[in-house]
Amino acid sequence: MIAYKLVRQRKDGSLGPLFINARLRLPFNEWLNAELLPKKGYKPRKGWHCTAKPLAPHLSLKDRVWVKVEIAEYEELKRPKHQGGLWYLAQKMKVLHIL
Repeated sequence: MIAYKLVRQRKDGSLGPLFINARLRLPFNEWLNAELLPKKGYKPRKGWHCTAKPLAPHLSLKDRVWVKVEIAEYEELKRPKHQGGLWYLAQKMKVLHIL
């Protein structure tokens, strides 16, 4: 299934998660398995947080880009409209390209 993810774009052009495991470098066209990585201040949820549309009004776009991803083994999470609405929590994700 196709979804979207907001990621950090570093000065060297590499991509990484916004908050959890922020040092990870996200490769293109490789399946990535989700890990449970608890972090203080965040509810522990194993999975890649993705959205149905490239929209998350509550998050800043500074030094960030939207990527189109393919996801597998996911569940739907209903979020408030100001957080973009429908999200997915995927156990597998593949980054396809930057929008």
